[in-house]
Amino acid sequence: MSSPVYVANCIFCRIAHRKAPSTSVYETKYSYAFLDISPLSEGHTVRSDKSRAHAEFLHELSDEYLADLLPVAKKIAVGTKAEHYNILQNNGKEAHQIPKPNQEEGLGIKWPAKEVSPDQLAPIAQRIIEEIEKNSEGSSEKI
Repeated sequence: MSSPVYVANCIFCRIAHRKAPSTSVYETKYSYAFLDISPLSEGHTVRSDKSRAHAEFLHELSDEYLADLLPVAKKIAVGTKAEHYNILQNNGKEAHQIPKPNQEEGLGIKWPAKEVSPDQLAPIAQRIIEEIEKNSEGSSEKI
């Protein structure tokens, strides 16, 4: 896994490093939260990793950033007073927190669920467990 780096042409890297303007709402050692300039609803906030900058995928983010992510989301939820909201982690380095004040505003998601049996789920779970264990060698965490 490669270490995240600052990418000059990434708008989220530029915002997190104060090389592009933004409207800040919250900041920690690891995260920078700011209002989206094309919001889906009032209070639509974007959180970006400011300490290590650009990572293309969630699993490339530092554990420190990931540990910071949900406490920051909680503070934003309190700050927006949103009774309902969605948290969206896109591939890339930003995560959106989008208040859902009603059916028309906020993030709309289709959930085309598939019907599967427990027998179909068991081998999928086993493959996932094996990959986690293979990639967690030396870790004290177990499934």
